[in-house]
Amino acid sequence: MASNYTNLGVQLMTTGEKAGTWGTLTNTNWNIMEQISGGYATQALTSGGTVTLVKSDGSTGAVMATRIWKLTGALSDNAIVTVPDSIENWWIINNASTNAYTVQVKTVSGTGITWATTDKGTKLLYTDGTNVIDASSGFGEVTLTNTVTLTNKTLTAPAIGTSILDTNANELIKLTATGSAVNEITLANAAADNDPRITLSGGSTNIGLQVLPKGTGALVVQGNSDQGGELRLYEDTDLGVHYTGFKPGNLTETISYVLPLADAGTSGDALTSNASGTLSWTTMSGGTSWQAVETGATMTAVAGEGYFINTTSNACTATLPAGTIGDEVSFIDYARTFDSNNLTVAANGSEKIYASTDDLTVAVEGSGFTLVFTDSTQGWLLKDK
Repeated sequence: MASNYTNLGVQLMTTGEKAGTWGTLTNTNWNIMEQISGGYATQALTSGGTVTLVKSDGSTGAVMATRIWKLTGALSDNAIVTVPDSIENWWIINNASTNAYTVQVKTVSGTGITWATTDKGTKLLYTDGTNVIDASSGFGEVTLTNTVTLTNKTLTAPAIGTSILDTNANELIKLTATGSAVNEITLANAAADNDPRITLSGGSTNIGLQVLPKGTGALVVQGNSDQGGELRLYEDTDLGVHYTGFKPGNLTETISYVLPLADAGTSGDALTSNASGTLSWTTMSGGTSWQAVETGATMTAVAGEGYFINTTSNACTATLPAGTIGDEVSFIDYARTFDSNNLTVAANGSEKIYASTDDLTVAVEGSGFTLVFTDSTQGWLLKDK
């Protein structure tokens, strides 16, 4: 009479069968049951191929009928392990393969569960007779109520509203959702007048703290009802406890300043704005740059310069530069001869002097004066009278 077997290979004997062999068969069945209930097996994987697991009727050793598996092999491609479609069982399976390839455990015709290329962890899987299903995510979760002390434990995805306390029950960190803010982290002040602190440790001697915004996001220091947000930079602790701070005043617009691409080309240059927040280096004038004595009948002035005009032998016509607001040009009667040989100051092109396109004639002995440019309406005006 033919024997019958369960889906995991346990032999079922019918009445009148196997006379004289029941003891041996029963012992084998017990060994199979022990294997099913708590056995351990190692299964080598096939790179780029499929390992097909089957039951072993009436004998031990079937990996599929073992509770704990260890999948091994130095993979050069993805690997698959299949179990029969009709099996209903569960396993603890460790992916101990090496190299970055996926490993999948599935039924022959159904779906399965895949370890990612870098996942070398352990999963709790079961099959319902059709598909292999991952039960790992439903285990290992612990709901904490009241006060629980955790020592050297990792909190994974703590829920909104979770508070982390110090040993004195003072709140240190809390995850909240305030208004439109989601997953806001509050660093509480555990002791009066002590600012919360983030201290970096481990690794090398020098460790920095990076904040990496997403897209066009920014690192934001918020203000409150007392003052605008303030950034403080403290000095070396060996020197003292002083700091340099930056904070806005009463702003009338929102502006982000864009720094220059490189350092100043000349020592002493200053940062200036283009009125749209883009900063650049500008060489600042250190006052009037006085030139050598001018004796010619004509000359062209340069903004920021001063001229000693000598009209002992002839009159002189000085042409002003194209004006930009604030430009200055100075003239002095070098030999006190402007009364006999005049100085004529001419504007550049259609620009004006005292709102007129006429030239300025200076005929006063010993004169000295400075012209400053205002705008296209008034042009050049006397700074000193």
